Amino acid sequence: MAKILEGSAMKFFNKWGIPVPNYVVVMDPNRLAQLGEANKWLRESKLVVKAHEAIGGRFKLGLVKLGLNLEEAVEASREMIGRKIGTAEIRQVIVAEMLDHDEEYYVSIAGNPDGAELLLSSKGGVDIEDNWDTVQRIHIPIDETPSLEALTDLATKAGFGDQEIAERVAKIASRLILCYDNEDAQSIEINPLVIRKSDMRFAALDAVMNVDWDARFRHPDWDFKPVSEIGRPFTEAEQQIMDIDSRIKGSVKFVEVPGGEVALLTAGGGASVFYADAVVARGGSIANYAEYSGAPPDWAVEALTETLCQLPNIKHIIVGGAIANFTDVKATFGGIINGLRESKANGYLDGVKIWVRRGGPNESEGLAAISKLKDEGFDIHVYDRNIPMTDIVDMAMNV
Repeated sequence: MAKILEGSAMKFFNKWGIPVPNYVVVMDPNRLAQLGEANKWLRESKLVVKAHEAIGGRFKLGLVKLGLNLEEAVEASREMIGRKIGTAEIRQVIVAEMLDHDEEYYVSIAGNPDGAELLLSSKGGVDIEDNWDTVQRIHIPIDETPSLEALTDLATKAGFGDQEIAERVAKIASRLILCYDNEDAQSIEINPLVIRKSDMRFAALDAVMNVDWDARFRHPDWDFKPVSEIGRPFTEAEQQIMDIDSRIKGSVKFVEVPGGEVALLTAGGGASVFYADAVVARGGSIANYAEYSGAPPDWAVEALTETLCQLPNIKHIIVGGAIANFTDVKATFGGIINGLRESKANGYLDGVKIWVRRGGPNESEGLAAISKLKDEGFDIHVYDRNIPMTDIVDMAMNV
């Protein structure tokens, strides 16, 4: 699953006929001023400026400015872009026309094992949780689409008493279902969907959307990257491993943790957390989170190995795991061995100690092969399933 930013979600809405306000996403305040010369709505509308990052509580942090003219919007953008919030840095803002409106509604759709569920309420906005009893829902089985009549009936039950408004909301909901189905979405939330009754204009003012990132090969027009929810943008190395992960059977994962001295190259999600906890509990500091699982190809494990070997200031590498059921230890260790050799040849791993503990199919062959790295000048210590998993952490921390 990958969360996408509001601007990307609005681009999807435009594509599928869901009304949105006029908007632009900019990384340079000067570009906003230039766009103002070319776009009448920027010059003549009241504007909203929001930090276009995955940061919660933007309004309270002063990262949402309302009712601005173009000059004020440029200045607000200048104040926001480059500002640091914790470990995150604001790199872009979304500037949209501020729509006066009479009512705020709530519309969302989310997948489940049996299909999806669509939710509607006539009481949207910041108080939706206080009005959750007004939410009406309809189950959408796999490969089925509810009729406009069924959606209009749902809107009426959700408190849309005006028949025309109920029908318009039903049409928007039907387009949201199309967007969900065709864009490999996993969930979409519009809050609020607003209406200006003087001209019956609807607009989705804010959106949260998650898509299946592994399905992007089906979408050549996806020109965005997934949003990092770890307090900072993804690094180039993290993005490269994510790209590999999306193309293989099995899985490889990698997240950098700046300042750590112990690199982790662990098998399986459970073992990766187990080893990370063990390092920290013994007073160490991890340099990354990483895992490989589900019998990934050796070239993917090699790429993961080379990536973590390039982490700065590491003193130890933990190559750990439990006893695998079906992941071939010999095959995956082939990738690790190649990655270690390539890294050493490129000037990495000087003074780094490598600690190995693993069990599973073909473990004897795999452990024997990686042990031979000693003869090539590696400071490596290899153990089989007969020692407890975290003993290699104790050994590393006590050197």
